[in-house]
Amino acid sequence: MLNDFLILMKSELVITGIIFLLLFIKVGTDIKNDRLLPLIQIVLLANVVAGFIFNEDGSLFGGLFTTNALIAFQKSILSLGIYLISLLFTDWFKKNEHMPEFFMLMLSAVLGMFLMISSGSFLMFFLSLELSTIPVAAMANFDLEKKISSEGAMKMILSSAFSSGILLFGISLIYGATGTINFAELPSLLDNSPLQILAFVFLFTAFAFKLSIVPFHLWTADVYEGSPVAVTSFLSVISKGSIAFILLTTLYKVFAPMHEIWYNMVMLLSIVTMIVGNLFALRQQNIKRFLAFSSIAQVGFILVGLSSNSAKGTASVVYFVLIYLFSNLAAFGVAGAISQQTGKERIDDFKGLYQTNPFLSWILALALFSLAGIPPTAGFFGKLFLITAGASKGNYFFITVAALNLIVSLYYYLRVIRAVFMDKNEQPIEKIYLNPSVKLGMIICGAGIVLTGLLSWIYDYITSLTM
Repeated sequence: MLNDFLILMKSELVITGIIFLLLFIKVGTDIKNDRLLPLIQIVLLANVVAGFIFNEDGSLFGGLFTTNALIAFQKSILSLGIYLISLLFTDWFKKNEHMPEFFMLMLSAVLGMFLMISSGSFLMFFLSLELSTIPVAAMANFDLEKKISSEGAMKMILSSAFSSGILLFGISLIYGATGTINFAELPSLLDNSPLQILAFVFLFTAFAFKLSIVPFHLWTADVYEGSPVAVTSFLSVISKGSIAFILLTTLYKVFAPMHEIWYNMVMLLSIVTMIVGNLFALRQQNIKRFLAFSSIAQVGFILVGLSSNSAKGTASVVYFVLIYLFSNLAAFGVAGAISQQTGKERIDDFKGLYQTNPFLSWILALALFSLAGIPPTAGFFGKLFLITAGASKGNYFFITVAALNLIVSLYYYLRVIRAVFMDKNEQPIEKIYLNPSVKLGMIICGAGIVLTGLLSWIYDYITSLTM
């Protein structure tokens, strides 16, 4: 029993151990950030490696906690994202006097996400969701001297509290309609009664808040703009990725008998999310708000893959989240490096960036090409597999709208690339000197954008995990 506990909850136990290690270091020593941060980065790298070994299928606590090879891989993707964030924002971490507290908050949120992905019951899911949300609100307000950071944190707290209330109401309705909240028992008890449909609508609405699905996206841009870039990256990639993973489980396993109902809902929200995300991204001038609405549009494409309710849909979503992690973190890494050293965050400030910072320019271009889905970057293959999975239902109007939105997104991504490489600027951003850790993080992201697309076995491996 002890061996099962240690192996099945390996990822959660490692994260918990790192949190306590940081707590002991903070309380018991006076180590400086310059020395502590490399240690944290090494430990986080070890956590990534540990995610790929000694993985077994099983469940604990009467089915409240479950794990398998696919879940372990999903957690490893999130662990990789945390490691890359620790590299990409090295300069910001070193200058922040509360760096250990930041990592404790971030890892606490990740611990909640890990437990959420492994949830076997709505009780476990709700508790894990709250653990993954509350620390992020504190992280959003980490630039204590900036009013906009406090405003962003307040908006996030209010929206999170509202979505949690909706989620609890949905859970209470599903319990009243079926007499259980256990994931394994629910499918056999669903009969598409009006009360069950209403319960599902409330549950999905809570997911939509967390995933920034239109029209539940209004908090996103303000929180992204007000938060430190490291927190914005976490919200955009890690938080959204974890919700996408648990949404796969909820739709495909728990509410599979209601597929005909939720398919129409997902299809409609996907179309609206892609269109609104693209239209608002067109008019943004702040790079963080631009990437916020870009991420909303990307969520619309994730919903395209989700709509298929098949193993192909699962594989395409997990594969896309992996690609999205590399692409978005690369873009935020460049924006963070420039913001940290110059304070500039407007897209117009990026004009002529190639003249002084060719390395940053090419990393940003590679990231934006991937987010736009331009071949041969990995983003092209990610969106191709999402659309292919969505097309399995034969709804060609749906797929046509998704393809047209791909074309629209090309404009605003290429607008930034044009500003970087072609537009003239008499006072371009000065030469940015990158910390070796930051440069390493960008190189890893760039390599990930290329290799995850070119190495077909990665998608094949993910597909094998869904079987």
